[in-house]
Amino acid sequence: MATVGIATGAGRGMGYECARRLVDMVDVLLLVDRDEALLTEAAESLRGSRADLDTVLLDVTDRSALDRLTDRVGAAGDLRCVAHAAGISPTMADWQRIFLVDLIGTALLVDALRPLAGAGAAFVCFASMAPYLAGGDIADGVDDALDAPLHSDFLERIRIAVGASIEDSGIAYGWAKRGVHRLVRREAVELGRRGSRICSVSPGIIDTPQGRQEAEQHPLMAELVRRTPLGRTGQAAEVAAVVAFLLSDQATFVSGIDVLVDGGVYAALQNPSNPA
Repeated sequence: MATVGIATGAGRGMGYECARRLVDMVDVLLLVDRDEALLTEAAESLRGSRADLDTVLLDVTDRSALDRLTDRVGAAGDLRCVAHAAGISPTMADWQRIFLVDLIGTALLVDALRPLAGAGAAFVCFASMAPYLAGGDIADGVDDALDAPLHSDFLERIRIAVGASIEDSGIAYGWAKRGVHRLVRREAVELGRRGSRICSVSPGIIDTPQGRQEAEQHPLMAELVRRTPLGRTGQAAEVAAVVAFLLSDQATFVSGIDVLVDGGVYAALQNPSNPA
């Protein structure tokens, strides 16, 4: 039976670069995005590759749309790999929307696709280095709230657990991505029983349209680039290369982890002897 891959956020940036990698790994690749123009452009640029391409206009927060996605996967063949890059950053929405897309949407996607995951299937969900940089103690109840992203009162529960600071979209983003880290660890247990795997990747400062938008409004990002041992921003293709490895048959015993793709900046910030 044909192998099927999914790349979300495939219209641009890291999602597109993941799709560009996956076209050589599966028989059928579903390109998923909520922007029809970008999705069409991406599909046209990838035509002629090994995989048959199909576009899916979809918002990952829409449960009924995710049900239709699973139907399309089932009709196309066996689910082999999922690169879930769709997400939004702090300048793009308020705190509630950040959680809805970045954490709840991720949980909904994995929940919808889990029944299709058999032996050899692999997922990679995009997180962020933001939780690593947050530091500090985790207040009681925060992780309990983060661990139930599909609870009907999730937003109220996380608001109570974190407090008023959660209404800052930048702070919400860090917590949402921590939730993705924890989701991956939980799902590794469930998916492992099916012979499937799941990991997350946490990009650092990456040169994408979304990254540049954040940099314009957050001068701290320039300082992070300056402190990056490799001395530059990352490229979307470099993150996609890591994703492709994690989804490949070269990583069949790797599951339940997060991989930082940050040029070493977190390590540098943790080193007190690192020159300013």
